[in-house]
Amino acid sequence: MNLLNNLIEQAKNPNGIVGSFMLRIMNTAHIQMNKWALEKIKVRGKTVILDVGCGGGKTLQLLSKINAYGKIYGIDYSDQAVKDSIRTNKVDVATGKVHVQQASVTDIPFPENVFDIITAFQTHYFWVDLENSVKEVFRVLKQDGYFCIVAEVYKINYHMKTYKTKEDMEQLFKKTGFNTVEFYVHPNNKWICIKGIK
Repeated sequence: MNLLNNLIEQAKNPNGIVGSFMLRIMNTAHIQMNKWALEKIKVRGKTVILDVGCGGGKTLQLLSKINAYGKIYGIDYSDQAVKDSIRTNKVDVATGKVHVQQASVTDIPFPENVFDIITAFQTHYFWVDLENSVKEVFRVLKQDGYFCIVAEVYKINYHMKTYKTKEDMEQLFKKTGFNTVEFYVHPNNKWICIKGIK
């Protein structure tokens, strides 16, 4: 049981060599799900995107490819994740296209109405205060912007005590102020994408 708890802690807040190894596994394991979910987002022109819980940085790399002329920002609670994300995206970081910093979703270090798109891949079930985190995302999202939560269903069921259902999440998004909430379920029934439009 201690090993499982240690692995869960490393998934929540990767650190050190084991954390870096976990981040590399996540980069590989989540790539197909992330590509599927990104098909649900319309990226136009010079889009400004924030990836919350950017992990090992592979999603930042995908976002950079589909957003050729825009800016990509990544935040993560884990110092190790920030280091790994910067290393994974070293070329785009060097040119200033990708910016990565350590920060929490409960206190996003940007002013209001900055981002066209905000993504959260395989992370929301670890957020300590989901309601206030969604409010904080809403604050920094532009009008008509998208917020996408993407996750494996079994991880939601395992980690979350509340907000497990489509109805609960829709209610949370609407209460926060999102005008439209869309749900997508992959044909494998294992992945979901929740998209809120401000």
